[in-house]
Amino acid sequence: MTNTLIPAPGLLTDTDEPHRLLDEDGRRVSDPVLGPWADDLDTAALRTLYRDMAVARRVDAEGVALQRQGQLGLWAPAQGQEATQIGTVRACRPDDFLFTSYRELGALIVRDAAPEAYVLSWRGEVPSAFDPFELHVAPLQIIIGAQSLHAVGYAMGIQRDGGDEVAVAYYGDGATSQGDVSEALVFAASFDAPVVFVCTNNQWAISEPVGVQSRHPLAGRAPGFGIPSVRVDGNDVLACHAAMRWALDRARSGGGPASLEAVTYRMGPHTTSDDPTRYRDRDEVERWRARDPLTRLERHLRASGAFDDGFAAEVAGAADALAAGMRAAASRAESKPPLAVFDHVYAEPHSGIEAQRAEFAEYLDGFAEEQR
Repeated sequence: MTNTLIPAPGLLTDTDEPHRLLDEDGRRVSDPVLGPWADDLDTAALRTLYRDMAVARRVDAEGVALQRQGQLGLWAPAQGQEATQIGTVRACRPDDFLFTSYRELGALIVRDAAPEAYVLSWRGEVPSAFDPFELHVAPLQIIIGAQSLHAVGYAMGIQRDGGDEVAVAYYGDGATSQGDVSEALVFAASFDAPVVFVCTNNQWAISEPVGVQSRHPLAGRAPGFGIPSVRVDGNDVLACHAAMRWALDRARSGGGPASLEAVTYRMGPHTTSDDPTRYRDRDEVERWRARDPLTRLERHLRASGAFDDGFAAEVAGAADALAAGMRAAASRAESKPPLAVFDHVYAEPHSGIEAQRAEFAEYLDGFAEEQR
Protein backbone atom coordinates (compact mmCIF):
# COMPACT_ATOMS: atom_id res chain seq x y z
CA MET A 1 0.00 0.00 0.00
CA THR A 2 1.37 3.40 -0.93
CA ASN A 3 0.81 6.38 1.29
CA THR A 4 1.37 9.85 -0.15
CA LEU A 5 1.98 12.30 2.65
CA ILE A 6 1.07 15.97 2.38
CA PRO A 7 3.65 17.96 4.39
CA ALA A 8 2.42 19.96 7.33
CA PRO A 9 2.61 23.74 7.09
CA GLY A 10 6.01 24.58 8.50
CA LEU A 11 8.59 22.38 10.19
CA LEU A 12 8.43 21.69 13.89
CA THR A 13 11.42 22.25 16.14
CA ASP A 14 11.79 22.44 19.90
CA THR A 15 12.09 26.22 19.70
CA ASP A 16 9.17 26.91 17.37
CA GLU A 17 6.54 29.21 18.80
CA PRO A 18 2.93 28.23 18.06
CA HIS A 19 1.39 29.80 14.97
CA ARG A 20 -0.86 32.75 15.75
CA LEU A 21 -2.97 35.34 13.94
CA LEU A 22 -3.83 37.61 16.88
CA ASP A 23 -1.30 38.80 19.42
CA GLU A 24 -2.21 39.24 23.09
CA ASP A 25 -3.36 42.81 22.48
CA GLY A 26 -5.75 41.70 19.75
CA ARG A 27 -3.67 42.94 16.85
CA ARG A 28 -3.69 40.89 13.66
CA VAL A 29 -0.27 39.45 12.90
CA SER A 30 1.03 37.99 9.68
CA ASP A 31 1.40 34.25 9.39
CA PRO A 32 2.02 32.90 5.88
CA VAL A 33 1.01 29.41 6.96
CA LEU A 34 -2.36 30.06 8.59
CA GLY A 35 -3.21 33.50 7.24
CA PRO A 36 -4.75 32.34 3.96
CA TRP A 37 -7.09 30.03 5.88
CA ALA A 38 -8.62 32.94 7.82
CA ASP A 39 -8.53 35.85 5.37
CA ASP A 40 -12.22 35.49 4.47
CA LEU A 41 -13.50 35.78 8.05
CA ASP A 42 -15.71 38.87 8.19
CA THR A 43 -17.02 40.82 11.17
CA ALA A 44 -20.09 38.61 11.51
CA ALA A 45 -17.93 35.49 11.70
CA LEU A 46 -15.64 37.05 14.30
CA ARG A 47 -18.60 38.15 16.40
CA THR A 48 -19.99 34.62 16.25
CA LEU A 49 -16.69 33.24 17.51
CA TYR A 50 -16.70 35.73 20.38
CA ARG A 51 -20.34 35.02 21.25
CA ASP A 52 -19.71 31.28 21.38
CA MET A 53 -16.65 31.71 23.59
CA ALA A 54 -18.51 34.03 25.98
CA VAL A 55 -21.44 31.62 26.23
CA ALA A 56 -19.05 28.74 26.87
CA ARG A 57 -17.41 30.65 29.72
CA ARG A 58 -20.78 31.47 31.29
CA VAL A 59 -21.94 27.86 30.98
CA ASP A 60 -18.69 26.72 32.58
CA ALA A 61 -19.16 29.08 35.53
CA GLU A 62 -22.74 27.85 35.97
CA GLY A 63 -21.58 24.24 35.95
CA VAL A 64 -19.08 24.94 38.72
CA ALA A 65 -21.74 26.75 40.76
CA LEU A 66 -24.26 23.92 40.33
CA GLN A 67 -21.70 21.38 41.49
CA ARG A 68 -20.78 23.44 44.52
CA GLN A 69 -24.47 23.70 45.38
CA GLY A 70 -24.96 19.93 45.24
CA GLN A 71 -26.91 19.83 41.98
CA LEU A 72 -24.14 18.03 40.05
CA GLY A 73 -21.80 15.29 41.18
CA LEU A 74 -18.78 16.69 39.34
CA TRP A 75 -17.78 19.31 36.77
CA ALA A 76 -14.68 19.63 34.58
CA PRO A 77 -13.96 23.37 34.19
CA ALA A 78 -12.83 24.66 30.79
CA GLN A 79 -12.06 28.32 31.53
CA GLY A 80 -9.17 29.49 29.35
CA GLN A 81 -9.68 26.83 26.68
CA GLU A 82 -12.60 28.47 24.87
CA ALA A 83 -10.63 29.53 21.78
CA THR A 84 -9.35 26.02 21.11
CA GLN A 85 -12.81 24.50 21.38
CA ILE A 86 -14.88 27.14 19.60
CA GLY A 87 -12.30 27.92 16.93
CA THR A 88 -11.92 24.31 15.83
CA VAL A 89 -15.57 23.24 16.10
CA ARG A 90 -16.77 26.30 14.17
CA ALA A 91 -14.52 25.23 11.31
CA CYS A 92 -16.33 21.88 11.06
CA ARG A 93 -19.38 21.09 8.99
CA PRO A 94 -22.53 20.20 10.94
CA ASP A 95 -22.26 16.58 9.78
CA ASP A 96 -18.63 16.15 10.87
CA PHE A 97 -18.72 13.87 13.92
CA LEU A 98 -16.96 15.03 17.08
CA PHE A 99 -15.50 12.65 19.66
CA THR A 100 -14.68 14.63 22.77
CA SER A 101 -13.32 14.22 26.25
CA TYR A 102 -15.27 15.41 29.28
CA ARG A 103 -14.09 19.03 28.94
CA GLU A 104 -15.13 20.10 25.42
CA LEU A 105 -18.36 21.87 26.29
CA GLY A 106 -17.64 24.20 23.35
CA ALA A 107 -18.73 21.38 21.04
CA LEU A 108 -22.19 21.43 22.62
CA ILE A 109 -22.32 25.24 22.41
CA VAL A 110 -21.63 25.28 18.67
CA ARG A 111 -24.01 22.39 17.99
CA ASP A 112 -26.86 24.19 19.85
CA ALA A 113 -27.38 21.52 22.48
CA ALA A 114 -30.36 21.86 24.80
CA PRO A 115 -29.68 22.93 28.41
CA GLU A 116 -30.22 19.37 29.66
CA ALA A 117 -27.22 18.20 27.63
CA TYR A 118 -24.83 20.04 29.92
CA VAL A 119 -26.02 18.72 33.26
CA LEU A 120 -27.79 15.34 33.21
CA SER A 121 -24.66 13.24 32.72
CA TRP A 122 -22.86 15.15 35.48
CA ARG A 123 -25.83 14.37 37.75
CA GLY A 124 -25.48 10.69 36.90
CA GLU A 125 -29.01 10.57 35.50
CA VAL A 126 -28.37 9.19 32.00
CA PRO A 127 -25.28 7.91 30.17
CA SER A 128 -25.79 10.38 27.33
CA ALA A 129 -27.70 13.57 27.96
CA PHE A 130 -28.32 14.21 24.24
CA ASP A 131 -28.87 12.34 20.98
CA PRO A 132 -25.37 11.86 19.51
CA PHE A 133 -26.72 11.43 15.99
CA GLU A 134 -28.72 14.64 16.19
CA LEU A 135 -25.77 16.78 17.30
CA HIS A 136 -23.07 14.68 15.61
CA VAL A 137 -21.24 14.67 18.94
CA ALA A 138 -20.41 11.41 20.72
CA PRO A 139 -21.24 11.10 24.43
CA LEU A 140 -18.50 12.68 26.53
CA GLN A 141 -15.68 10.25 27.23
CA ILE A 142 -14.28 9.77 30.72
CA ILE A 143 -11.70 7.09 29.83
CA ILE A 144 -8.60 9.09 28.92
CA GLY A 145 -7.86 8.93 25.19
CA ALA A 146 -10.42 6.25 24.32
CA GLN A 147 -12.32 8.65 22.05
CA SER A 148 -9.35 8.80 19.68
CA LEU A 149 -9.94 5.17 18.74
CA HIS A 150 -13.67 5.76 18.38
CA ALA A 151 -13.03 8.67 16.02
CA VAL A 152 -10.70 6.63 13.81
CA GLY A 153 -13.18 3.77 13.65
CA TYR A 154 -15.94 6.16 12.66
CA ALA A 155 -13.67 7.76 10.05
CA MET A 156 -12.90 4.35 8.53
CA GLY A 157 -16.65 3.79 8.34
CA ILE A 158 -17.01 7.07 6.44
CA GLN A 159 -14.44 5.79 3.95
CA ARG A 160 -16.33 2.57 3.38
CA ASP A 161 -19.63 4.43 2.97
CA GLY A 162 -18.08 6.76 0.40
CA GLY A 163 -18.91 9.90 2.43
CA ASP A 164 -16.97 13.15 2.74
CA GLU A 165 -17.56 13.84 6.44
CA VAL A 166 -14.64 14.04 8.85
CA ALA A 167 -14.32 12.60 12.34
CA VAL A 168 -12.58 14.73 14.96
CA ALA A 169 -10.92 13.44 18.14
CA TYR A 170 -10.37 15.88 21.02
CA TYR A 171 -8.06 14.95 23.87
CA GLY A 172 -5.73 16.62 26.35
CA ASP A 173 -1.97 16.57 26.69
CA GLY A 174 -2.22 13.85 29.32
CA ALA A 175 -3.96 11.53 26.86
CA THR A 176 -0.92 11.55 24.59
CA SER A 177 0.76 9.29 27.14
CA GLN A 178 -2.02 6.71 26.74
CA GLY A 179 -1.65 3.74 24.44
CA ASP A 180 -5.09 4.35 22.92
CA VAL A 181 -3.91 7.58 21.29
CA SER A 182 -0.83 5.95 19.79
CA GLU A 183 -2.92 3.07 18.46
CA ALA A 184 -5.40 5.52 16.97
CA LEU A 185 -2.59 7.36 15.20
CA VAL A 186 -1.27 4.07 13.79
CA PHE A 187 -4.66 3.05 12.37
CA ALA A 188 -5.40 6.54 11.04
CA ALA A 189 -2.08 6.73 9.20
CA SER A 190 -2.23 3.16 7.91
CA PHE A 191 -5.68 3.59 6.38
CA ASP A 192 -5.57 7.31 5.47
CA ALA A 193 -8.65 7.77 7.62
CA PRO A 194 -10.47 11.12 7.31
CA VAL A 195 -9.87 12.12 10.91
CA VAL A 196 -8.41 15.16 12.64
CA PHE A 197 -6.72 14.85 16.03
CA VAL A 198 -6.94 17.94 18.25
CA CYS A 199 -4.63 17.84 21.26
CA THR A 200 -5.54 20.51 23.80
CA ASN A 201 -2.28 21.12 25.61
CA ASN A 202 -3.50 22.91 28.75
CA GLN A 203 -0.13 22.35 30.45
CA TRP A 204 -1.38 20.04 33.20
CA ALA A 205 -2.55 16.42 33.23
CA ILE A 206 -4.27 16.81 36.59
CA SER A 207 -1.16 17.59 38.70
CA GLU A 208 1.45 16.42 36.18
CA PRO A 209 3.08 19.21 34.12
CA VAL A 210 3.39 18.62 30.39
CA GLY A 211 7.17 19.00 30.58
CA VAL A 212 7.36 15.75 32.52
CA GLN A 213 5.28 13.90 29.95
CA SER A 214 7.23 15.13 26.95
CA ARG A 215 10.59 16.87 26.52
CA HIS A 216 9.54 17.98 23.02
CA PRO A 217 6.43 19.74 21.65
CA LEU A 218 3.49 17.36 21.49
CA ALA A 219 2.87 18.40 17.90
CA GLY A 220 6.01 16.45 17.04
CA ARG A 221 4.47 13.12 17.95
CA ALA A 222 2.00 12.70 15.09
CA PRO A 223 4.64 13.06 12.33
CA GLY A 224 6.35 10.02 13.80
CA PHE A 225 3.29 8.07 12.69
CA GLY A 226 3.27 9.72 9.25
CA ILE A 227 0.64 12.32 10.13
CA PRO A 228 1.31 16.02 9.50
CA SER A 229 0.89 18.31 12.46
CA VAL A 230 0.60 22.00 13.27
CA ARG A 231 1.24 23.73 16.60
CA VAL A 232 -1.04 26.71 17.22
CA ASP A 233 -1.68 29.29 19.92
CA GLY A 234 -4.68 27.73 21.63
CA ASN A 235 -5.75 31.10 23.06
CA ASP A 236 -6.03 32.60 19.57
CA VAL A 237 -9.42 31.64 18.18
CA LEU A 238 -8.50 32.78 14.67
CA ALA A 239 -5.39 30.61 14.59
CA CYS A 240 -7.35 27.62 15.91
CA HIS A 241 -10.05 28.16 13.31
CA ALA A 242 -7.57 28.52 10.46
CA ALA A 243 -5.50 25.49 11.45
CA MET A 244 -8.64 23.38 11.72
CA ARG A 245 -9.74 24.48 8.26
CA TRP A 246 -6.42 23.27 6.88
CA ALA A 247 -6.71 19.94 8.69
CA LEU A 248 -10.32 19.38 7.63
CA ASP A 249 -9.54 20.23 4.03
CA ARG A 250 -6.76 17.67 3.98
CA ALA A 251 -8.90 14.95 5.55
CA ARG A 252 -11.99 15.70 3.45
CA SER A 253 -10.10 15.75 0.16
CA GLY A 254 -8.58 12.31 0.66
CA GLY A 255 -5.21 13.45 1.96
CA GLY A 256 -5.53 11.46 5.15
CA PRO A 257 -5.41 12.40 8.83
CA ALA A 258 -3.98 15.57 10.34
CA SER A 259 -3.09 16.64 13.87
CA LEU A 260 -3.16 19.91 15.80
CA GLU A 261 -1.57 20.84 19.10
CA ALA A 262 -3.34 23.84 20.65
CA VAL A 263 -1.14 25.40 23.33
CA THR A 264 -3.44 26.83 25.99
CA TYR A 265 -3.99 26.72 29.75
CA ARG A 266 -6.52 25.33 32.20
CA MET A 267 -7.28 28.30 34.44
CA GLY A 268 -9.32 26.33 36.95
CA PRO A 269 -8.96 22.93 38.60
CA HIS A 270 -8.84 19.66 36.67
CA THR A 271 -12.30 18.95 38.07
CA THR A 272 -14.23 20.35 40.99
CA SER A 273 -12.68 17.64 43.16
CA ASP A 274 -9.17 19.01 42.50
CA ASP A 275 -7.18 21.71 44.30
CA PRO A 276 -4.67 23.19 41.80
CA THR A 277 -3.09 25.43 44.44
CA ARG A 278 -1.30 22.34 45.73
CA TYR A 279 0.76 21.93 42.55
CA ARG A 280 0.61 25.20 40.54
CA ASP A 281 2.34 28.50 41.10
CA ARG A 282 0.07 31.54 41.30
CA ASP A 283 2.40 33.60 39.11
CA GLU A 284 2.08 31.03 36.34
CA VAL A 285 -1.70 31.29 36.45
CA GLU A 286 -1.56 35.08 36.28
CA ARG A 287 0.80 35.00 33.31
CA TRP A 288 -1.72 32.91 31.42
CA ARG A 289 -4.61 35.06 32.60
CA ALA A 290 -3.02 37.94 30.66
CA ARG A 291 -3.37 35.80 27.50
CA ASP A 292 -7.13 35.40 27.93
CA PRO A 293 -8.74 34.34 24.62
CA LEU A 294 -11.93 36.38 25.09
CA THR A 295 -10.06 39.56 25.94
CA ARG A 296 -7.84 39.10 22.91
CA LEU A 297 -10.73 38.86 20.45
CA GLU A 298 -12.69 41.62 22.20
CA ARG A 299 -9.74 43.99 21.74
CA HIS A 300 -9.56 43.06 18.08
CA LEU A 301 -13.29 43.69 17.58
CA ARG A 302 -13.24 46.98 19.49
CA ALA A 303 -10.35 48.23 17.35
CA SER A 304 -12.52 47.80 14.27
CA GLY A 305 -15.64 49.23 15.88
CA ALA A 306 -17.39 45.85 15.91
CA PHE A 307 -17.80 45.57 19.68
CA ASP A 308 -20.14 47.96 21.48
CA ASP A 309 -22.49 47.96 24.46
CA GLY A 310 -25.34 46.60 22.37
CA PHE A 311 -23.33 43.59 21.24
CA ALA A 312 -22.04 42.99 24.76
CA ALA A 313 -25.60 43.00 26.12
CA GLU A 314 -26.76 40.63 23.39
CA VAL A 315 -23.99 38.17 24.21
CA ALA A 316 -24.60 38.40 27.96
CA GLY A 317 -28.31 37.79 27.43
CA ALA A 318 -27.71 34.66 25.37
CA ALA A 319 -25.21 33.34 27.93
CA ASP A 320 -27.48 34.00 30.89
CA ALA A 321 -30.45 32.36 29.15
CA LEU A 322 -28.55 29.14 28.55
CA ALA A 323 -27.17 29.15 32.10
CA ALA A 324 -30.69 29.60 33.47
CA GLY A 325 -31.86 26.70 31.32
CA MET A 326 -29.10 24.52 32.73
CA ARG A 327 -30.08 25.39 36.29
CA ALA A 328 -33.73 24.66 35.60
CA ALA A 329 -32.87 21.32 33.95
CA ALA A 330 -30.74 20.28 36.92
CA SER A 331 -33.39 21.34 39.43
CA ARG A 332 -36.24 19.44 37.81
CA ALA A 333 -34.23 16.27 37.15
CA GLU A 334 -35.54 13.24 39.05
CA SER A 335 -33.04 10.59 40.04
CA LYS A 336 -34.02 7.02 39.22
CA PRO A 337 -33.88 4.23 41.83
CA PRO A 338 -30.43 2.61 42.10
CA LEU A 339 -31.48 -0.66 40.43
CA ALA A 340 -32.43 1.23 37.27
CA VAL A 341 -28.73 1.30 36.40
CA PHE A 342 -29.27 -2.18 34.94
CA ASP A 343 -32.12 -1.09 32.66
CA HIS A 344 -31.41 -0.97 28.92
CA VAL A 345 -27.94 -2.47 29.23
CA TYR A 346 -29.12 -5.17 26.82
CA ALA A 347 -31.98 -5.03 24.33
CA GLU A 348 -33.31 -8.38 25.62
CA PRO A 349 -33.31 -9.88 29.14
CA HIS A 350 -30.00 -11.53 30.00
CA SER A 351 -29.33 -14.03 32.77
CA GLY A 352 -25.99 -12.44 33.65
CA ILE A 353 -27.43 -8.97 34.06
CA GLU A 354 -30.31 -10.33 36.14
CA ALA A 355 -27.84 -12.04 38.47
CA GLN A 356 -25.95 -8.78 38.87
CA ARG A 357 -29.20 -6.93 39.54
CA ALA A 358 -30.07 -9.41 42.29
CA GLU A 359 -26.61 -9.13 43.82
CA PHE A 360 -26.81 -5.33 43.85
CA ALA A 361 -30.31 -5.45 45.35
CA GLU A 362 -28.98 -7.63 48.16
CA TYR A 363 -26.16 -5.15 48.72
CA LEU A 364 -28.65 -2.26 48.96
CA ASP A 365 -30.81 -4.26 51.39
CA GLY A 366 -27.80 -4.44 53.69
CA PHE A 367 -27.99 -0.68 54.19
CA ALA A 368 -31.67 -0.99 55.01
CA GLU A 369 -30.81 -3.52 57.73
CA GLU A 370 -28.31 -1.08 59.25
CA GLN A 371 -30.93 1.67 59.38
CA ARG A 372 -33.47 -0.46 61.24
